[in-house]
Amino acid sequence: MTATASAPSAPIRPHRPRVIVTRRLLPEVEARMTELFDVTLNESDAPMTRDALAAAMRDCDVLVPTVTDSIDAELIAQAGDRLGLIASFGAGTEHIDVGAARARKIVVTNTPGVFTDDTADLTLALIILVSRRFSENEKVLREGHWAGWAPSAMLGHSLMGRTLGIVGMGRIGQAVAHRARAFGMDIRYHNRHRQPAALENMFSARYEPDLDRLTAEADILTLHCPAGPGTTNLFDARRLSLMKPTACIVNTARGQLIDEEALIAALAEGRIAGAGLDVFAREPQIDPRLLELPGLVAMPHLGSATYEGRGAAGERVIANIRFWVDGHRPPDMVLPDMS
Repeated sequence: MTATASAPSAPIRPHRPRVIVTRRLLPEVEARMTELFDVTLNESDAPMTRDALAAAMRDCDVLVPTVTDSIDAELIAQAGDRLGLIASFGAGTEHIDVGAARARKIVVTNTPGVFTDDTADLTLALIILVSRRFSENEKVLREGHWAGWAPSAMLGHSLMGRTLGIVGMGRIGQAVAHRARAFGMDIRYHNRHRQPAALENMFSARYEPDLDRLTAEADILTLHCPAGPGTTNLFDARRLSLMKPTACIVNTARGQLIDEEALIAALAEGRIAGAGLDVFAREPQIDPRLLELPGLVAMPHLGSATYEGRGAAGERVIANIRFWVDGHRPPDMVLPDMS
């Protein structure tokens, strides 16, 4: 009689896992975590040093980092045997070496989709602010230099009929297209893969496979692609030189997408009309020359900064941890990019 192989049993995980959270979350999220887990919170909210991250990863079952914590292969190699889940707070995963985690059988999760509308709202706000020159004109008012209404003074551009080039047509790019359509903009997009015809028809969007052509034709470019080796300095001096002198660029994705030195030169020399930035290459350090440029509108990484979005992200983190504790695949499990 042949023996039958038994099905592999689910891994045994602690009922109250030890969880370390690298930054302060909303009070209600932290309170719920405290109820459910053996949690250590970052009371100071100061970013953890690399040594502190390494120590945390040796001493917990679950690490809850944010997009500003770099969890690379070296840190993952030093992690303790008990670390089984990295439950990241935020949609991006480029700050985690997912492949190295998978090799150590450490599950990685994120919180996709919860910041889509908030980031799209901010993107549209920056498009309006830059196009209408609201920020620099408000400065004229605040500094007491306004001489009164004049028919040819303080002019910007209307959005109606202008060409919006969306670089990256994922969730946020689509949400921006939905909003821009209501303003009567001509929507074109560049993406690694063309979207289905039904989606293009929904937004009246036209696919442009040549990023250089889109850059040259757009009145406003808005960036919504992830950071990585293929997109670092995607908009360098050469590509920025293709833009119209009346065109603007908006970035609410990742600071590394734009070569800041090249952007400073393009704005200072009037080769492009403006830029709206919510992210920067070396956050939180910002090149002071950027802030002196009249065509720039700058925000301190506010794309996801709403009570609703941050609360929803916290709930997703908790849900991912609970699924993992129960031996189930977490709903937001991230797999390495094999492309």
